[in-house]
Amino acid sequence: MTTSTPSPPQSRTASVGPEASVPVLWTLRAGPMVPGGHCVAQHQGQVVFVRHAIPGETVVARVTEAGPAPGVYWADTVQVLRASEFRRAHPWKLADPLRSYPVGRRPVAGAEYGHITLEHQRRLKTQVFRDTLARAGGPPAGQIHVHVAGVAADEPVGMHWRTRITLVLSPAGRVSFPVHRGPGTVPVRNIPPALPGCDELRLWEVDFSGAAGIELATAAHGAGTLINIHPTRHIAGTPRALRARMKYWRDQLSGTPNHVSIVVTTPPSGPGRPPLVAVLRGGPTIHDQVSSARYGARDFRLSGTGHWPVHRDAPTILVETVLAAARPQPGDVVVDLHAGPGLFSAFLAQAVGEQGVVVAIEPDGRASQDARDNLSDLPQAVVVNSAVEPVLAGWPHESRVRDTSGRLADRKVNTVVLNSLFAGAGPAVLDQLLRLNPDRIVHICSDPASLARDMYQLHHHGWHPERVDVYDLAPNTHQMTTVSVFTTTGPSSGAAA
Repeated sequence: MTTSTPSPPQSRTASVGPEASVPVLWTLRAGPMVPGGHCVAQHQGQVVFVRHAIPGETVVARVTEAGPAPGVYWADTVQVLRASEFRRAHPWKLADPLRSYPVGRRPVAGAEYGHITLEHQRRLKTQVFRDTLARAGGPPAGQIHVHVAGVAADEPVGMHWRTRITLVLSPAGRVSFPVHRGPGTVPVRNIPPALPGCDELRLWEVDFSGAAGIELATAAHGAGTLINIHPTRHIAGTPRALRARMKYWRDQLSGTPNHVSIVVTTPPSGPGRPPLVAVLRGGPTIHDQVSSARYGARDFRLSGTGHWPVHRDAPTILVETVLAAARPQPGDVVVDLHAGPGLFSAFLAQAVGEQGVVVAIEPDGRASQDARDNLSDLPQAVVVNSAVEPVLAGWPHESRVRDTSGRLADRKVNTVVLNSLFAGAGPAVLDQLLRLNPDRIVHICSDPASLARDMYQLHHHGWHPERVDVYDLAPNTHQMTTVSVFTTTGPSSGAAA
């Protein structure tokens, strides 16, 4: 049952938001978890998406946002009246609303599951995944056995796993995190989700005035950290000011360890041109090592652009899973879409051998250059720097494929590896992909709703999920990563690793 404490949203004196003089507080019974890290609750016939709750709990929630549909609200838990047995103390103070609101601010984004034990986080993600597939239609969810698998090294807290992190800056140029679903930032003095070495840089002591944001990339099993500074539009467009700022940032960061490289990236000077990268110290790349049980370890050059798994152990986990899903054989033809720096392409090329072909298609120019470097010892691997759609539309006669491989001719495509990222592939890409008539499609995704939409589209064309592996590679968040295998031979009982 839901009760109200004192100010309903219809009140003329109440206002929605963290700075409201009379905050809207509702007592809610948290219902099921849904995508995005919210529990669904009801208040007097209105739908409330409440964060930082656990299904079954009774909480006091502060309304933070209304709409866009009438009778729909978002809220943050500010008091727990009846706690779940799976609740724990949040490991990141700035992301904990129970400690943030009493000091007058909203929690930062990035750890919306942090109040839940890791084991129960994965149970909730499993439930969210199943519910999402069921709502999307397509193949019956009961045909797919799903268990969200975690990483043993994350126990028991689930922090210090991120190798890449994007930082915003306060108006004073200090490293900050954005608040969830709202304006404003919160200055930080540690970054618990990041690898421990990131805190050792003490970037919060640096004045980054003139920058719009910072990207930090750290090698998990290799060497180097890359600080990528993005100037504001005004600074980037004024050469003299940019030169002065670059000197200032270099001086500010002069005390960082020798393994730290610093670059400044400005927007392209015109359509079709790459961003401009100026090296302030070190080099424009880092190097990380990824191992496969069958094919050994490989070194990868990374410039910090293009998709690269963020969790420190994700590259190895996903390589092993993709190899098992693709089942590459000597002489096979494999197309790797959104190949990034060539993580999957490298090991797939080793598997198909010199008689096979791997075509790695990557839209980002710097990531494509990384891939060429990372695949330089594998002549059977071809890197195409292009958006995916034009290459698929012209296959196999598209000039960039024909001229660079020279060996495709009319050979059959055995496997397509589709790294669909968060948004999914979408109907247009899937339609083009299916014209290749591959034997199997290996679909990698970081959003269950996007996977569900693509799964529905594939099901409509007679493709069925043979297996779906789901991993918790972003502990303390709502995100999960899936590797799915689709074939036309009929559905089978898929199981997660």
